[in-house]
Amino acid sequence: MGNAVDKNGKSYNRGLMIIVILIGTFCTVLNQTILSTAFPTIMKAFDVNTSTVQWLTTGFMMVNGIMIPVSAWLSTRFNSKWLYISAMTVFFAGTIVCYIAPNFATLLIGRLIQALGVGVTMPLLQTIMLSIFPPAKRGTAMGLAGIVIGLAPAIGPTLSGWVIDNWTWRDLFGMIIPLMFLVILASFWFVRSVLDTKKTGIDLLSIVMSTIGFGSLLYGFSSVGEDGWGSTTVISTLIVGVIFIVLFIWRQLTMKTPFLEFRVYRSAPFTVSAILSSVTMMAMVGVEMVIPLYLQIVKGMSAFHSGLTLLAGALMMGIMSPITGRAVDRFGAKRLSILGMSLLTLGSIPFIFITKSTSTLYIVFFYAIRMFGISMTMMPATTVGMNSLPINLLSHGTAVNNTQRQVASSVGTAVLISILTNVTKSNQPGKSMLTSNPLGYRDHMINATLTGYHAAFAISLLFCILALITAFFLKNRGQSSDYTKNGGED
Repeated sequence: MGNAVDKNGKSYNRGLMIIVILIGTFCTVLNQTILSTAFPTIMKAFDVNTSTVQWLTTGFMMVNGIMIPVSAWLSTRFNSKWLYISAMTVFFAGTIVCYIAPNFATLLIGRLIQALGVGVTMPLLQTIMLSIFPPAKRGTAMGLAGIVIGLAPAIGPTLSGWVIDNWTWRDLFGMIIPLMFLVILASFWFVRSVLDTKKTGIDLLSIVMSTIGFGSLLYGFSSVGEDGWGSTTVISTLIVGVIFIVLFIWRQLTMKTPFLEFRVYRSAPFTVSAILSSVTMMAMVGVEMVIPLYLQIVKGMSAFHSGLTLLAGALMMGIMSPITGRAVDRFGAKRLSILGMSLLTLGSIPFIFITKSTSTLYIVFFYAIRMFGISMTMMPATTVGMNSLPINLLSHGTAVNNTQRQVASSVGTAVLISILTNVTKSNQPGKSMLTSNPLGYRDHMINATLTGYHAAFAISLLFCILALITAFFLKNRGQSSDYTKNGGED
């Protein structure tokens, strides 16, 4: 990881550059989940309800999802060093706005500014890592990126709970500000321009279609938990989202220089790896939201302790990502992914049988097994997909893959939360029982809630089985197809 040469032919320290971009991107990605256990405190501070405070995460994820497709054009148009510094500066400004926010509206604006930066830094990190390592070493590179992309969102709720218990919600942003300042400062010296750029005009119609399409789709799925699938808002936004995404894809396929290159799907290894990582995300993200609900509602845990219960699994993913990255360079991705998906499936089965008296250790152990399985699949699969693309399509492949995963995460969460809600409601006892037999009513309510969790975990298991089947179609190293050998040209 010593000296390398940038696109201008100048020598630079690759190790120091990687450390700077990993730390910076870790801080940005951490913000996806850092507010999840702080919601009750923020609701009290600004006197807002649950549906309003949820926008701090929903709005963030929407803007983040909208920016990811844009990142492909940005990284092929602008110098990667200055693009990274600019994205970090935007995120830094948003964090300061959040820290000093006098009211909820200002806090939300700060979160949306943060998301503009994150939507660029996350795919840019992956593109840079793939570009500065040869294909035979890209597993190691993506393993390092996996520490950021997998570990940061996973430790967010635990860190948030600890900060809220000991300090204030503002400190969630305050603790990041000095670190971000140092990262931006270090970027001027240690980050170099390593991606080839070309002057391409921006297609405003593509941006509008992409923004409305992905924005509406993500908003629709994120509204399901509260409004239900039958809601006019949910149905209309999903329909609008699908229409505009179809129009967006059609426009990209008919343009000479597309804004986002969907022809990456012509590479079979890329397509299989994108499907596998998306279904894995559906299995992971939904359960990450459902388990804390079970721990807090059924077992009566505090937000901090419910987050702490998931910490072992998060650390497992962080520790294993670089190890599985090196393993994919050595053994190939197919065997790793099949083993990982088998562990994820086996680790998901016990959650279908949880009760009110299930021990915390049981949850910790099987959740850690699930995360171990995910760490063996997510980045190895992505590496294989990217290795099947020529270098000029890496930024497009990264953007397409990340956008697909973002949508899959929203779909997975929406499906699991709606199943949890609907099954619980349909099994609830009648209100008359509350007066005639209060103790029996309470027991029936707990049983109804548990039935809801069992149904949600059963659907999650279905996602795991689908991912396991997909893993058998994965290539070991993502050998280039005829399409990719000639640089993605027909």
